Amino acid sequence: MKEMRELTRVRVKRARIPKRLGPYFQEYDFRQLNLEQSANLIIQRTLEFGTWKELSWLFRVYGKARIKKFLRELGERGLSRAAFNYWRKLLDVKQWKKSPFAIAREEVWPYS
Repeated sequence: MKEMRELTRVRVKRARIPKRLGPYFQEYDFRQLNLEQSANLIIQRTLEFGTWKELSWLFRVYGKARIKKFLRELGERGLSRAAFNYWRKLLDVKQWKKSPFAIAREEVWPYS
């Protein structure tokens, strides 16, 4: 397990965020995003909006285990219901931190 985390850190340190992901981060200074510090944001936006090429990059850089961790901890709150259910079923995530809100985000803000 420790070796796996170390390997993921090495991949993240060597990687760069592809410029084609820039439109997913319009409210951020894209050049200032850090692959380690902004990992949850990068994973969230790429899982939600990414193309297959961008998703392939995401899995190469962060690895399946790190992406599953994001889904377990933040996925239900950070992704649309459709994206969350798609990724949790695809990656076989059976337990996750439930949203504290009784109403789904789409029902409160239907256009978000």
